[in-house]
Amino acid sequence: MDVRALLVGSKIRIAVTVVAGLVLVVGGAFVAGVVGVPSVERVDNRFGDVNETDTEIETDLVVHNPNPVGVHLGDVSIDYDVAMNGIEMARGEKHGVGIGSGNSTVNLTTYLQNERIPDWWVSHIRGDEQTTMTVDAEVSGLLGQSATFQPAEESIETDLVSQFNSSEDRPVNADVTLVEDPVLVIERTNASWGEVTDSETPIDLEFQAYNPKSSPVVISNIGYNITMNDIQVGAGETRETETIPGKTSRVVETPTAIQNQRLDDWWVSHVENDQTTELRIDFYAEIEPPGSDDPIRVPLDGMTYTKTIETDMFGTKGDASGDAGGADDSKTTTTDGDTTTTEDDSTTEDGSTTEDGTTSDGTTTDESNTTEDGGTTDDGILARGPTLRTD
Repeated sequence: MDVRALLVGSKIRIAVTVVAGLVLVVGGAFVAGVVGVPSVERVDNRFGDVNETDTEIETDLVVHNPNPVGVHLGDVSIDYDVAMNGIEMARGEKHGVGIGSGNSTVNLTTYLQNERIPDWWVSHIRGDEQTTMTVDAEVSGLLGQSATFQPAEESIETDLVSQFNSSEDRPVNADVTLVEDPVLVIERTNASWGEVTDSETPIDLEFQAYNPKSSPVVISNIGYNITMNDIQVGAGETRETETIPGKTSRVVETPTAIQNQRLDDWWVSHVENDQTTELRIDFYAEIEPPGSDDPIRVPLDGMTYTKTIETDMFGTKGDASGDAGGADDSKTTTTDGDTTTTEDDSTTEDGSTTEDGTTSDGTTTDESNTTEDGGTTDDGILARGPTLRTD
């Protein structure tokens, strides 16, 4: 008899027996409710670097392990996604997460593709300038157990064009020799969204102009330029002639449009500018004053429209550490139908880590991974607390 083979075979059988026993013990503990499934307690997000194609999102997930021992060896997986008006903005998964007992912070870094911004914009305008943001994060533990983290839905509302509506008189001056100013007086302006398409967002503008002269004034062309943070997102002219008799008012329609394909460039500037945008629409007109056969190009300064758009997607703009925007208004649901509301939103007190990869209070951290095709397996979350303010 080969004693060596016998000893080796015995060791293998013992090891298999031990592993099988552990599985049975853990399985029995789950059934008995002794061992719990890890859950997401909190989500914190912030923007990182942004370039022409991608926006980096840095995400901290506080995962709670209710068991007295850590969970390692690829036992925990995290799946998460975020949608705005049902449009998926970020999605990812992370496998083989090791977490200690209690709360652990898992660090994720991912990239939102800027090319998705125009689709979201179209849905926002079609929805009367309203966006509903939803976030889902699921943690899967041993033996197929899982828990889903669902922060309350958040709403983003804007009012981008109503400020253009005005009944204030605004003179239009040609500032040309031998032409008496004002050549026109803008008495009223109105704006509303047109029928938005995948390619453009029309703005139906009109203004009521008064001719203070005794003779007719001819408006042969009106042009416009739309910028967002000095990035041109729309421009054009209306080659329609409008004659305004002396001492008379006329309503002149001036349709304009934002080119949606340019909005991903705007988004880059918006993130780089601390989530702030200056929307500006400038107008000019070609006018033939009384007694002149040559049109004069004059700026319609009185019709210039400006609007400040400021967002705080993660609720962290006022916090230098970027840790104040956690998703603490949440709902955790286990797959067996039991529902509980989380109350422990604690995170690590500081960001320091020890040599063994745990934080100073014993929690563990994880870094994100990138797949071979250039994508990530940790698509970050556009957080729970988006607020948008327009001035």
